[in-house]
Amino acid sequence: MINAVDAISARIVACRRCPRLVRWREACAKKPPRRYVGEDYWAKPLAGVGDPRARVLIVGLAPAAHGGNRTGRMFTGDRSGDWLYGALHIAGFANQPNSDHRNDGLKLSDCYITAAVHCAPPANKPNLLEFKRCRTYLVEELQLFRTAKVIIVLGKIAFDSFLAAYQESGGSVAKPRPKFGHGASYELASGIRLICSYHPSQQNTFTGKLTRNMFQNIFDQAKATLSA
Repeated sequence: MINAVDAISARIVACRRCPRLVRWREACAKKPPRRYVGEDYWAKPLAGVGDPRARVLIVGLAPAAHGGNRTGRMFTGDRSGDWLYGALHIAGFANQPNSDHRNDGLKLSDCYITAAVHCAPPANKPNLLEFKRCRTYLVEELQLFRTAKVIIVLGKIAFDSFLAAYQESGGSVAKPRPKFGHGASYELASGIRLICSYHPSQQNTFTGKLTRNMFQNIFDQAKATLSA
C-alpha cells in the first residue's frame, strides 16, 4: 500500500498533461509577489499528503499559486491551510496546527489530503479538460484507499469531482443524487460517509460564510463516524 501511494505520488509530480497549467505554475515561480521574491518555488504538481493507511480522505480543489505551488505541500503556506491544519490538529488528525513548509515536522494520522486538480490554475479555475485529465489520479487514489471510511469534500467543485471519480472507480451514487451543502452528510453504497464543507478560502472565511466552529464541526463529524 505504501509503495503504491509513493508510485502514484511520483507520477503526479512528474505530470505535464496540461500545458496551460504547466505554463502558469512555472510563471508564478519566475515572477512571485514581492513577499516571496528569492524563495525557491516547488512549481510542479502536488501529490497527496498524509497517512497511506488513512480512513479519512480530504478532497480539495487545487493548489494555490503562491501557497502549495510555492511550498510543495497541499494547503501549505496560505490562509486556507491555516484553517485546515488547525482543525485537523484539534480533531487529532495532525500533530501540529500549522503547515508552513515541507520540512516543518507536520505528520497526519489516519488522514490523507488530495485534490481534484494537482497543479495551481490561473484565477484558481481549472477548465473542464484539466479536471478530466487530473481525475484519473483521484480515481486511482480512491481505488488504493480501500480502508477509507470518510470522505470530506472542501467546496462544491471538489464535491462534483469526487462523485465523478467515485463512479469511475466503480462506486454507485444513489438517486436522488446527493446535493452539496455545508455539513451535508451522505452514506454511500460502499459504506463510506461523504461529508461536505465549504472551502476554507479567504472568500468564505473573511466574509463569515464559514466560521471556525462550522469548520471544526466537519472534522468532529468525521471523528464520530470513525468511532461509531
